[in-house]
Amino acid sequence: MATSKSKKDSAKKPAQPARSKAARAAASREPAPPVLADVRARIDGIDRQIQELIAQRARFALQVGKAKGKLAAAVDYYRPEREAQVLRMVVDRNEGPLSDEVLVHVFREIMSACLAQQEPLKIGYLGPEGTFSQQAVLKHFGRSAHGLPLGSIEEVFQEVDAGNADFGVVPVENSGQGTIQVTLDMFLTSPLKICGEVELKVHQYLLSRSGRIEDIERIYAHPQAFAQTAGWLRANLPKVEKIPVSSNAEGARRARGADDAAAIAGESAAHVYGLKKVIMQPIQDDRDNTTRFLVIGRRLFPPSGHDRTSILVFIHDKPGALFDVLSPFARHGISMNRIESRPSHQAKWEYAFFIDLAGHVEDEAMKKALAELDRHVAKVKVLGSYPVAVP
Repeated sequence: MATSKSKKDSAKKPAQPARSKAARAAASREPAPPVLADVRARIDGIDRQIQELIAQRARFALQVGKAKGKLAAAVDYYRPEREAQVLRMVVDRNEGPLSDEVLVHVFREIMSACLAQQEPLKIGYLGPEGTFSQQAVLKHFGRSAHGLPLGSIEEVFQEVDAGNADFGVVPVENSGQGTIQVTLDMFLTSPLKICGEVELKVHQYLLSRSGRIEDIERIYAHPQAFAQTAGWLRANLPKVEKIPVSSNAEGARRARGADDAAAIAGESAAHVYGLKKVIMQPIQDDRDNTTRFLVIGRRLFPPSGHDRTSILVFIHDKPGALFDVLSPFARHGISMNRIESRPSHQAKWEYAFFIDLAGHVEDEAMKKALAELDRHVAKVKVLGSYPVAVP
């Protein structure tokens, strides 16, 4: 009986179409690899479209210049808040496979080239060629800007103030070594404004003409570079002479003259001055070593939507003076990113506070907080409101 029922049930099931051995083998095979010539042809077509769109963007950039009317110089066309907005949209749209940093770099160069159609911006920086300051200029303004290597941070301020440079780029703090005091001190008397900021990962290399560590008897570097690599130097070259110089690139320039000399500098300095890496890996003690740079100019710019404001506050010498400085920002919900004191250079034991705040000076909350602060301190100087650094 059981056998008969099984046969009956089996007869009710729909018949499955038979699959040939060849069909089963075809289904199990991977898709055929693309033909290289076809892929290259597609890439060539995309490249043509990209080039057409870049040319179209450049033509529209010229129309923007015409819409602004007759302006005096390239600096009149530059809008850092607009560039920051464009780059943030690039990051927001990015779905890979390229990183945010790579795409931001590509679009920065496109904007730099479009702006340079009018006239290249002139950017002062701490030279000579090959410094990290120059790298910061390239990251923020692109390669179509015209860099002006200068002898000191003070000279960068002077050249921008005199109008010989449109903007300047100066280091202000390092993630491991803290503030660059000379930069802060220049703001005590300079009328210049902060127009932007750049964050640059700093990789320090040991460079020499021969590339052999056993040849090294002296090392040239900026004092900050010596501080950033102090642990490595103690462990590996404890007896070499350390000679401080005005910049790492200057150290590289000196080191190229003798086999027993070396420099601590970035890769760009190695290329500029024909030096070899003694050690293939960076030698800084902090693997995330980052320097923040400020872009300085002669005017304030409108909000970008994600901004930072830097102020300088001169206080009265009285109990609770620092509380009077900080409390207005707390009351108006403004975050403070950084505070640092420096001698005011106006009277003995009097200090000024450098403060970085989240927001723009045109924000209502910021206006109210600054107005309230002004009633409790000797002087408030707005150093700048500028876009927060884009990666």
